Order: sequence, then C-alpha cells, then structure tokens
Amino acid sequence: MQIPFIDLYRQYLTIKSEIDQAIAAVIQESAYIGGKYCQAFEKAFAEYLGVKHCIGVANGTEALTISLKMLGIGPGDEVITVANTFIATAEAITNAGASVVFVDNEPDYYTIDVKALESKISTKTKAIIPVHLHGHPANMDEILKIARKYNLFVIEDAAQAHGAEYHQVRIGNFGIAATFSFYPGKNLGAYGDGGAIVTNNDELAVKVRMYANHGRVAKYDHQFEGVNSRLDGLQAAILTVKLRHLEEWIATRRQIAALYRQHLQDVNQVVLPKEQPGVRHVYHLFVIRAQRRDELRAFLTAKGIGTGIHYPIALPNLQAYAYLKHKPEDFPIATRYQAEQLSLPIYPELSEDQIAYICEQIRQFYRQK
Repeated sequence: MQIPFIDLYRQYLTIKSEIDQAIAAVIQESAYIGGKYCQAFEKAFAEYLGVKHCIGVANGTEALTISLKMLGIGPGDEVITVANTFIATAEAITNAGASVVFVDNEPDYYTIDVKALESKISTKTKAIIPVHLHGHPANMDEILKIARKYNLFVIEDAAQAHGAEYHQVRIGNFGIAATFSFYPGKNLGAYGDGGAIVTNNDELAVKVRMYANHGRVAKYDHQFEGVNSRLDGLQAAILTVKLRHLEEWIATRRQIAALYRQHLQDVNQVVLPKEQPGVRHVYHLFVIRAQRRDELRAFLTAKGIGTGIHYPIALPNLQAYAYLKHKPEDFPIATRYQAEQLSLPIYPELSEDQIAYICEQIRQFYRQK
C-alpha cells in the first residue's frame, strides 16, 4: 500500500468543480491583483475567525514581518518566540530589524513554555510571538497575563492553526494581531504562496494594508514607502472555496487523530500528541515521539508510508543562529525532541484502512526489533 505524507491532488478531486469554476471566473475577469475576489476572501475569513479585519499578503513570513514593523518594532528591540518551530517565525523578527530571543517548548503540547517565558524578558523586549504549533493553541491566558504585566505586544503565529480554538474562541482573537500562512500543505492551503494578517485594531489594520501595498491609499498616492506583498486573486478565490469546507476537514482530521490514538495507545515506544483541556486542536500535523525515530521512518518508507520530521534541528541549534552562542542544553526539551518527533500522514482523504495499515506497520517495527 502506498500512502503519501500528504495528497493535495486527492483533495482537489473532492472539490474539483468548485475550484475550476472559481479559477475560471478570475481568469475571465482578469482579476489577478486585488479586486472583488481578494475582498470576498478577506471578508469571509475575518467572519470565520470572528475578527474585524483580515489583510491578505504574499505569505505567512511577510505577514509576521509586516505586523512587527507596523507595530514599530525594529533595531534595538527584542522579540520572544519558541525554540521549536519553523525558521520563518524567527526570520520575521530579524527581517524587521529586531533580535530574536528563544524560549524552550512546553514538554506536553510543544508550544512555548510559559513557565520559562518571563525569565527571558528584558528592558528591550517589545513583543511575544507564541506559535500555535501543529494546530494546538498556545497557553494564551498565561501569555497574555505576562504580556500585560510588562506592556508587551502579542502577535499570534497561527500558520498551522486555521480554525483552532482556545476556550471556544478561535485563534486570531488574542493578540494585537495574528498571522496565517496559506502554503499549499496547510489545513487551509492555496495553490501557491499566500498569507494573511488579522486584527481587531483599526489603526493597525490600516497601516498593514498600506505597507503591504507600497504604502499607498490610492493608486499613486503613497503616504510612505512600503513593500509589494499581496494575496493574488486566483489564490483568494481558491481559498474562498476551501474555507467553505474547512470545518468539515477539521472534524475529519480530529477523527483521524482519534483513530491513531486508538490503534497506537498501547505501543509503549511511542508518545502520542496530547490535547490540553479547553482547546480545539486542528491537527495540521499528527506528531508522535518515537524511540529509534530514524529507523522507524526508514521502515515506514520501505512499506510505502510517507512521513515528515518537524523539525529535525531546533532553531537555537541551527547554524543560522550560531551567533547567539546557545548550547543545546540551554533548550533541553526542544533539543531532546528534535531526535524523537515524527509526523504521520494526516489529511481528510485518508481512509480508515490506510490508518490501520500505518499503525500496524508501526506495531510491526517495534515487535521485530
């Protein structure tokens, strides 16, 4: 049996007529940049999240960078984020001119460790970027409490958390802003790059929209220099179609996660992902911690099963951040988990037979070794 880690073509086939119609409409009207399709998606996504403003941008990394810059964060400032995430989160901080400060991840849910957070705050700290990793919300109550105490901005990195909820409130409502990626593999993915900034702050919404569109309020009326970072009409139309299916897809992802737990609960060599009470995990990724992870991955590959590793090197341990002079022991959880984490296939089109096959192969690996 061949089971890819992700199968975007199978997803396309389930909504082919809707997608084809949306693409054809954009092409027929030549509505490629801005216009009604972008506006329709921004309105629909804002309503889905329950926020006032959504501004489409080129990608999730720029969504973070633009948010930081428009909050006045730059050279001489520090921004705190988690050690276990994709490099884009840290890149955005340095791209804005600020310095990145890492905090270890919490051992059970893999989000930022709020117990270690306060110790990293200095007089230069201006913001915290919690990452809702794998689709599991960070501990926003404690993060916001600390942010209020030190008068810090909170920008949610929700690149993996479309539709996730924290105490029945959708992610995107907790910080001064939240940023999303619509990279094709996301739960709500485009057919190319795309991103969005969402906020309930009217002033910030105006600033980020202008900055992402060359700093202008009209075609040739530029209030300041900005950048060219726009969500295009084709991606917006595709995302509008997909948004209508997102809740159904989330429910299916959660069902698949439950099946994985059912099949693997007695495999002692595997630690299954946990879900904090009061949150809705949307399972962008289903990440286990496995003994002899690399051997298991090779075994599954030989059995036709695609897997992923998110992430094989914790950010402070990368050569890119050697200048910070961190040691692996500075981030014991992130460093330990980088050798253990393995992402199993999870997408709505997976069948129960495929899930059972994946789990049986995992059991077989540990039985024979």
